[in-house]
Amino acid sequence: MKGHVVAAVDGSAPATAAVEWAAVDAQRRGTALRVVHVCEPQVHDANVCEPRVHDESTASCTDILEAAVRRARELTRDVEVSGDLLGGDVVRALLAESHSADSVVLGSRGRGGFAGMLLGSVGLAVAGHATGPVVIVRAPTPLWYDRVVAGYDGSEHAEVALDYAVEQARARGSQLHVVYAWQLPLFSAYAAPYAVPYDGLIEDIMAAQFHRVAERIAGRRERDPGIVITDEQVCAHPITALIEAGRTADLVVVGSRGLGGLASAVLGSVSHGVLHHVTCPVAVVRPHAEEPPEP
Repeated sequence: MKGHVVAAVDGSAPATAAVEWAAVDAQRRGTALRVVHVCEPQVHDANVCEPRVHDESTASCTDILEAAVRRARELTRDVEVSGDLLGGDVVRALLAESHSADSVVLGSRGRGGFAGMLLGSVGLAVAGHATGPVVIVRAPTPLWYDRVVAGYDGSEHAEVALDYAVEQARARGSQLHVVYAWQLPLFSAYAAPYAVPYDGLIEDIMAAQFHRVAERIAGRRERDPGIVITDEQVCAHPITALIEAGRTADLVVVGSRGLGGLASAVLGSVSHGVLHHVTCPVAVVRPHAEEPPEP
């Protein structure tokens, strides 16, 4: 675990929820909290070629940052809370922050996002390219379930995501629930009755997969005896399974891509779908050692 959590703010309601989540997370896990606001250059004169930040824009950015820092300090004690105004492109600035951070926390969409969108372009880009965990927060959590949910498929990214989920569950004193979903091959659904001879083989493969995952989670239980770890293996699409599990979770954790993802993909279809559809905070975890492609 690295030394600080980064919370990105822009004055929007989701960003306020994000800084509140980050403050409580830093308190729980004993890290410092760094609150940042990216004051992007603005040009109002068509004759000006170089973008610049106007004085009134800088004042507004400062107000946003100071309000967020005050809110973070209200929610914490004995936590080092700092704030910093950053310049340039917001996505690139946050990606640079991710290299030295334990995690980056931001709202699901900012002030410039469409009201009907569940996830804005900044959140998607940062989750897809950041080094380390990115937590996307949609709104303040009205209920607490004392449960962290982790999606798991046995891939390297899933293992790293599970490490983060264990850390979160330990800090919260919560149960960790691990979900493995296995979807039937398409031919088994559409080729009947021709696929009947394959039914037994498919069932055997599914049972073997379920057993393999259950054994891995049992091993994790032995390694972390202080945490209640439950698991389920379901025959369903992973996104559907995680949406359902996320209805009674305080946090859903997924790897940035899994076994089915292309090596060049910055976000797998499951993590992408979970970000768009799960309403509780979602953590997308990429190994810190892995360098994702530039956005």
